[in-house]
Amino acid sequence: MAPARTLRSRATMNENDENGPSTRLTRAKAAQGADGPADAIKKPIQQVTRATSTTGPPRRRAALGDVSNVNKTDGVETKDGKKAIAGKAGLSSKTTTQSGAIQKPTRVSKTRVPPAKPRTESNSKKPISKRAQPPIKEPEEEPPLKRQITQKPAVITKVDTLSRDAGVDNKSKPDEPVEQEWDNLDEEDLDDPLMAAEYVVEIFEYLQQLELSTLPNPQYIEHQPDLEWKMRGILVDWLIEVHTRFRLLPETLFLAVNIIDRFLSAEQVALDRLQLVGVTAMFIASKYEEVLSPHVANFSHVADETFTDKEILDAERHVLAILGYNMSFPNPMNFLRRISKADNYDIQTRTLGKYLMEISLLDHRFMSYPQSQIAAAAMYLARLILERGPWDATLAHYAGYTEEEIDPVFRLMIDYLHRPVSHEAFFKKYASKKFMKASILTRQWAKKYHHMYIDSSLAEPYTYLKDSEQ
Repeated sequence: MAPARTLRSRATMNENDENGPSTRLTRAKAAQGADGPADAIKKPIQQVTRATSTTGPPRRRAALGDVSNVNKTDGVETKDGKKAIAGKAGLSSKTTTQSGAIQKPTRVSKTRVPPAKPRTESNSKKPISKRAQPPIKEPEEEPPLKRQITQKPAVITKVDTLSRDAGVDNKSKPDEPVEQEWDNLDEEDLDDPLMAAEYVVEIFEYLQQLELSTLPNPQYIEHQPDLEWKMRGILVDWLIEVHTRFRLLPETLFLAVNIIDRFLSAEQVALDRLQLVGVTAMFIASKYEEVLSPHVANFSHVADETFTDKEILDAERHVLAILGYNMSFPNPMNFLRRISKADNYDIQTRTLGKYLMEISLLDHRFMSYPQSQIAAAAMYLARLILERGPWDATLAHYAGYTEEEIDPVFRLMIDYLHRPVSHEAFFKKYASKKFMKASILTRQWAKKYHHMYIDSSLAEPYTYLKDSEQ
């Protein structure tokens, strides 16, 4: 008598346990006659095999005979020398074959049975399988090459019928690539959820609508009795130096200047409070854009302790109240990155584009243009300086502007570059190797080619730059 198995031994005999020891009994070992506990495992395996096997006693039918395909004999010749039809009529019963009894003819409709294939020597020499096979399988066996040939006309006719129903002329199909000139680069980012490729078109359409509501008054200096455009340029140049010292993001600088212009468009400010407005705007923008913004004491320190911490915090509440706490400013860096996607993310072109975009912060003439147009003009001029090729349809699509729409902003940038340096902090920032000496490179190009793009009429209404240089 076999000893009783414990729970631990039962756990080791579980066949579904992938981490257990490999003590399972295979069918090969069972066929060799293993002793001991293998006999207990052999029986259920045989029972499962017996349940799924088709070699049991045949089923007899009085009218149709035996329809099992255990001893299937395809293409058996009759006495007249003709071959029998493959199908149910060609199947013979195992019992009638062994006993030699007369087999009853089966009543099979000729319309249901497919015609038999011509028998060749290769088919006649194949051994008859003892396992059950589907009764009708031979008509489906076709060469794969033949299937492909027969499917191609079906696809072509389907396309032709669709174009015929839609009223499209097949002769105009070669002109389709001309209609879709730009490349859809967003399809490459469909697998990246961080790129939001499904919604990126709607997002930038919303940003272009939003930037119109955040534009400041381009003539607000007329309502400021104590201020001039030259003072605004000096303030922004100092903020660029503070921005570089704190190592803040580019988005912080653009948002800070937008807060200053929107606030000055709605509120009159004295000259001695203009620096407080600039410090407060940078403090608010760093809270909005930075992961870790500098402390208010740091901004008080960079202003040479001219304003206390309490004055900066009070000014922060006042500025936010005037702006209605609306910080939804579409940053031009987002549009520059969008255009850089069509430029294959060229680092040198984008670095020059950043420098050219920051020109719009210092020169008040750019205040009336939306940020998306400024970003497009910056990328256009950067590619022109570096000789990166023409402004093709893909760049125009992702920028949202054609060359004709970019032209006025583009000429203002060249006009600023060919003048002498009037903002020292801004020039030194981009004269370093970190920014690939963008300020030096662009000014050298502007001095050489500015006469091809601008005339002297641009400089007449803006004499304040010449006055500040003297």
